[in-house]
Parts: sequence; C-alpha cells; structure tokens
Amino acid sequence: MEVSKITLRPRKKARIEIIPLIDVIFFLLATFVLFTLSLNRIQSIPVDLPFPKPPDPGPPPEVVAIQVSADGALYWNREAIEMDELPTRLVTYKNQEKDPRIMLSGDDRAKFGSTVLVLDEIRKAGIEKFSVETKTRPTGK
Repeated sequence: MEVSKITLRPRKKARIEIIPLIDVIFFLLATFVLFTLSLNRIQSIPVDLPFPKPPDPGPPPEVVAIQVSADGALYWNREAIEMDELPTRLVTYKNQEKDPRIMLSGDDRAKFGSTVLVLDEIRKAGIEKFSVETKTRPTGK
C-alpha cells in the first residue's frame, strides 16, 4: 500500500486590521454624539436667590479737568493757571478730596512734552486715578 503525503501550507499568522477598527470606532463615536444630542435637558427646581442691596452711590465724585494748550498754558476747570501753580493745586485737591480724579485733555495743537510734564506732576502729587481724553477740544473749554 502506498502512503501519499499530504503537504500542508504554512499557517498564516493572525493580524489585526486597523482600518476596519477605525471605522467601528468612528461609528460608535457618531452614535454616542447623536444619542447625547437627542437627550432632553434635565429639568431643575427654580430657586429664588437673594439679591444684595446696592450700596448708596452718594454724590458723584468731582473730576478736575486739566487742559494743556498749544503754547503750554494750563487750564484748571476752564480757569487759566501757570505751570508753577499746578503742583500746589494738585496737593491741595488731593488733601481735600477723598477720591481725587483728574481728566487731562489738550487742544488740537498741544505739545506732547507739556502734557508729559502735567502727567509727572499728577504722579508726584500721589493721585492715582486720572484719565487722558482722546478727543481734542477748543482751548480753555
């Protein structure tokens, strides 16, 4: 009797295919996203929270307007003053007011150097709240 040999092919190793796995993951992601979008919002119990009483604002703080003109002249609330008077006026104003505030402006031809000198005097006087007006106005107004 003759024995026939059966030749077997070598077995292939198992592989994990990544492309179908990515497809399944995206399908699951889309399913969960659509599911969460279709959920109804949870109803909550309305709660009336207390509101704080607003503080009494009192009278509005006085704001001093200082204007620098083209020739270097200064105006304190539309009153012409000299540059030498400015430091003493600032110190007096700071001592009289609880919350001193200054609005610095200039006419259309005011020099930058004069404005910086006024800003330096405001800082030397210890006044921390000041604003610089960005639009120009006529001299002394």
